[in-house]
Amino acid sequence: MDVFYSAVSLLMDWQVLLALVIGSIGGVIIGAIPGVGAAVAIAILLPATFAMPPLVGLTMLLGIYGSSMYGGALPAVLINTPGTAVNALTTYDGYPMTQRGEARRAVALAYSASFFGGIFSIVALILLAPLLAKIAPHFGSREIFLAAALGLILVVLAHRGQIFAAGMLASFGIFLQMVGLEPVTYSRRFTFDQSWLTSGVDLIVVVLGLFALSQAFLLLVEPDEKPEMISVKGSIFSGLKELWMYKRVATVSSGFGVMMGMIPGVGEFTAQFMSYTYAQKTSKTPELFGKGAPEGLIASEAANNAVPAAAMIPLLALGIPGEALTAMMLTVFYVHNVIPGPQLFQGQMDFVMALYLALLVLNVIVLCFLMVSTNLLTKIIELPTRLIGITILLLSFVGVYSLRNSITDCALAAGFGVFGFILKRLNLPIVPIILGMVLGGIMDVKLRSAMPRVKTPLDMIDRPIAMIIFAMILIVIALHIRTLMREMRNRPQNLDTDIHLKQEGEQ
Repeated sequence: MDVFYSAVSLLMDWQVLLALVIGSIGGVIIGAIPGVGAAVAIAILLPATFAMPPLVGLTMLLGIYGSSMYGGALPAVLINTPGTAVNALTTYDGYPMTQRGEARRAVALAYSASFFGGIFSIVALILLAPLLAKIAPHFGSREIFLAAALGLILVVLAHRGQIFAAGMLASFGIFLQMVGLEPVTYSRRFTFDQSWLTSGVDLIVVVLGLFALSQAFLLLVEPDEKPEMISVKGSIFSGLKELWMYKRVATVSSGFGVMMGMIPGVGEFTAQFMSYTYAQKTSKTPELFGKGAPEGLIASEAANNAVPAAAMIPLLALGIPGEALTAMMLTVFYVHNVIPGPQLFQGQMDFVMALYLALLVLNVIVLCFLMVSTNLLTKIIELPTRLIGITILLLSFVGVYSLRNSITDCALAAGFGVFGFILKRLNLPIVPIILGMVLGGIMDVKLRSAMPRVKTPLDMIDRPIAMIIFAMILIVIALHIRTLMREMRNRPQNLDTDIHLKQEGEQ
């Protein structure tokens, strides 16, 4: 109980509350503008948060992370354009409801399901916190190295159909992390006698280039668009009442979000599709899914909003980010010398609890804001895309230059921006590069600290937790190989069927 009171006192600081309000409302606005998204906003704000106290900076980023999906649901429902990538599934049933004149109901259900998913996940994680505090101290260097390796493998395997590309890009991220002075003997690695590479490739420069600048370039080269929005008439509070009719779907979907959020590299998309599939299979009217089924809309929004709080689990307990946004937050921890991992749960449990309470408060702030400002947000969504692109471009370069007052960093960021633009045009993933840099750094440090106690390869897994994680790595790889073999066996049959159907059509 003392930990809880201490966490509340940390959260009651006016700077923390102000950061939380700004982050929460700003995240909704950013999420509602198609083509921007939380990753771009967090990348731009990262340099500014380094000058803030750790809890203030993190609550602002958490506010953006946790609230952007609320805002992203609005254009998904009203104009069939998801504000953020994870709101894509919301368009399946949200927009058909708008087409048949139920825009207010669809928006109300989306907000209500998002709120329920967010609160559900935070309550679950607050209850899990004491268990995490007991388990975390048992993770040593070997266990964290293996957990980071498992996270990297899961991230790569999560990109179905692009596994080779994802693996290569993750390896490129690991290579970028190794440039500069290595952390033990301070010898130079891959600097090629260039003095400007001695300090390494800054993660924030790469993040701003790959996420923010690439998105700005994309918006600037595409035709200028100004979405036409419709107003939402009537009270949105009705959605909270109607959600009670679908409480089973909302609860199960939130549970999927919590489970998938805790697994590195899985995230919102897997949670959404599992929830959507469950809702469709257990519905009395499965034929309505994709045509405006309320259960489909609830399943999508409850699942994706349950993920952000759960994604903080591997970050706080082990210092291992599960996706790009938590990887960015990890840099804020490191800048302020707050090291996530077992020692954080042992010595700063009040800090951890304050972050969870901040997530709880941000959901309340966001819901209250949306209840009174939905029609105002529809006006913001109508901003021309090229104006948004120019704004992102300027803010990104200001952020990069403010890091070290370096023109070299600006040139590097521009180079990564062009690289990210090419990857987006080729529909290749960007996230593996960032997680390769972050997880590669963790693996590098932890392997070096573990090596003095490792005489043979088997010594790496001679402890129970290390053995369990290693077994999980083998199981994940084996299951993936089995899936690939099954697909290869089915492919000739499908090909024969397609040829047969084509011949019949010609006849």
